Amino acid sequence: MGNFVTGSKQRAPSASPARVSALWLGVVLMLVAFNLRMLFPSLSVLLPEITQHLNLSSVAAGYLTTLPVLCLGAFAPLAPPCARRFGIERTIWVALLLLSLGTALRVWQGVAGLFLGSALAGACIAVTNVLLPALVKRDFAKHVALMTALYTVALNGGSAVAAGLTLPVAYAFGDSWRVGVGVWALPPILVAVIWGVQQRRQAKTRPQAPRTTRVRGLWRSPLAWQVTFFMGLQSSLAYTISGWLAPILRTRGLDGTTAGLVTSICIFMNVVGSLLLPPLIARFRDQRLLNVVLSLLSGAPLLGVLFAPLSSVWVWAVLQGIGQGGLFAMALTLIVLRSPDSHVAAQLSSMVQTVGYIVASGAPLLIGLLKGWTGSFSACGWLFVAIMVASCLSGLGAGRARYVEAS
Repeated sequence: MGNFVTGSKQRAPSASPARVSALWLGVVLMLVAFNLRMLFPSLSVLLPEITQHLNLSSVAAGYLTTLPVLCLGAFAPLAPPCARRFGIERTIWVALLLLSLGTALRVWQGVAGLFLGSALAGACIAVTNVLLPALVKRDFAKHVALMTALYTVALNGGSAVAAGLTLPVAYAFGDSWRVGVGVWALPPILVAVIWGVQQRRQAKTRPQAPRTTRVRGLWRSPLAWQVTFFMGLQSSLAYTISGWLAPILRTRGLDGTTAGLVTSICIFMNVVGSLLLPPLIARFRDQRLLNVVLSLLSGAPLLGVLFAPLSSVWVWAVLQGIGQGGLFAMALTLIVLRSPDSHVAAQLSSMVQTVGYIVASGAPLLIGLLKGWTGSFSACGWLFVAIMVASCLSGLGAGRARYVEAS
């Protein structure tokens, strides 16, 4: 059993086929992750055109940017029971198909389709978000930091591509925001096909992976709550960037294409931050100091975006992107590092993303409300400071080198 060579003399099993299979699985995981953030910047860079075309108020625009983030938290609890019932791999495959459908729905049936499609896509991303860390814990237990960093690179790479190309695509098709938004329904379909082929091949070479089991006591663990709030607060900053950076810059005087490019650069620099993280983790016994530094590096540049001279916005975008990439990779890594096995990792991931993304959804909504109440984005500076300080405090608790209490 487990011998991949047939029709030959008996020999010691070679690790080469297993390594090739693991490498290919890692590549496919990255392709899945690449599709999980396109939803957000593809909408934000066209938000002024969408609000004008559909007559949306600033408050309604705030609800729209908040909805998919809220769904990330609201639907995350569905992931563990779906994985128990259907298996992790099949659940992710269905989620990719529905993600494509939800993305396409955003450009149909006016305001109703925009909100319904955003909610469906957010729900599918929520389920996949929860299950990918469990796969990393199960299949790449010896390379957690590296795989989490690569996974983060893929997430941010997809987001950067969507931020940079959405407006050019829309302009190429007669300034059609529907084409600019709807084109991102195509990549999930392609990756769903690749994922299905990968899982059929994997099923032939090894027994079906065990399904997740129930974990108890996790919601009573103080450490689990600290990891949860750390994820939620860093996500508040991340979805502020993907949802509101371009509108903020356009309000300050940048044209739409330049604002989209700055957003794309900011998100792309997340890749640099996430790649720098694994060697840094290896140098520290725990992650408390890193969590504080990354929280400051992610939050402080947002004040520069709001108040510093517009000519310096590229510097702030680069700094924020590096800090945000490291912070996001750290939040995902902590889910795995604080879990003793893949079952706990799946349940902790569900808890972290259920509560964390509900917390995160408040930031885009508050920004829209503050803009509507005050007529400018200046009041958001106090919100950014509060999130940054709270992230530092939760990071001090989540960074301790120990496992969550669960059975």
